[in-house]
Amino acid sequence: MSNSIKDQQKLHVYFMPGMAANPSIFENICLPDDTFVIHYLDWIIPDKGISLEDYALKMCSYIKHNNAVLVGVSFGGILVQEMSKHIQVRKVIIISSVKDNTELPKRMIFAKYTNMHKLLPTGLVNNVELLAKYAFGETVTKRLALYEQYLSIRDKYYLDWSIHNIVNWKQSRPMKNTIHIHGEKDPVFPIGHIKNCISVKNGTHTMIIHRFRWFNEHLPTIILQ
Repeated sequence: MSNSIKDQQKLHVYFMPGMAANPSIFENICLPDDTFVIHYLDWIIPDKGISLEDYALKMCSYIKHNNAVLVGVSFGGILVQEMSKHIQVRKVIIISSVKDNTELPKRMIFAKYTNMHKLLPTGLVNNVELLAKYAFGETVTKRLALYEQYLSIRDKYYLDWSIHNIVNWKQSRPMKNTIHIHGEKDPVFPIGHIKNCISVKNGTHTMIIHRFRWFNEHLPTIILQ
């Protein structure tokens, strides 16, 4: 049997990183290659004025397989849910994210009604420590070079657009066929606001990086169940 036919029989899993991050955050994630084929998605700088819905439709052009599994982290989790409204998918798995706007923390809901998020100094996109605070919810004092590797999207418009679409997300109820994995110590989306998730003990917003062994152990079963 040719490799192409074998690949068609496998499950294709597409990974979407979080805000400002690139696929290197998944570098330690492994799935059994006799069952899965991994694909990585990258952020593209949004066109001026594009809606999240239209951006998601544009991103669907990178999904080359029917009934694929979409895995998204943080804002990437919001994006893959929007993408799943346009294409047929087997399952959507979100990590360190939210399933609808009722799970957003109070500070983000406050920002929606006051536009406080527009005052954030996103022009300082080359300040890795500040960018890590936005994207990961944590202060980075060590391993700055590593975080520079992870956070490579340094475009002010992209950051403003991303933050705006998080705080103004319209989805008011969870979509069917969505699996939610969330860390108990996530500072960006506190678990107290999250309903019906697979919780990861001591997991933070960056657990896809720091708790990769948990994901390597559990993701295959979660995808197949």
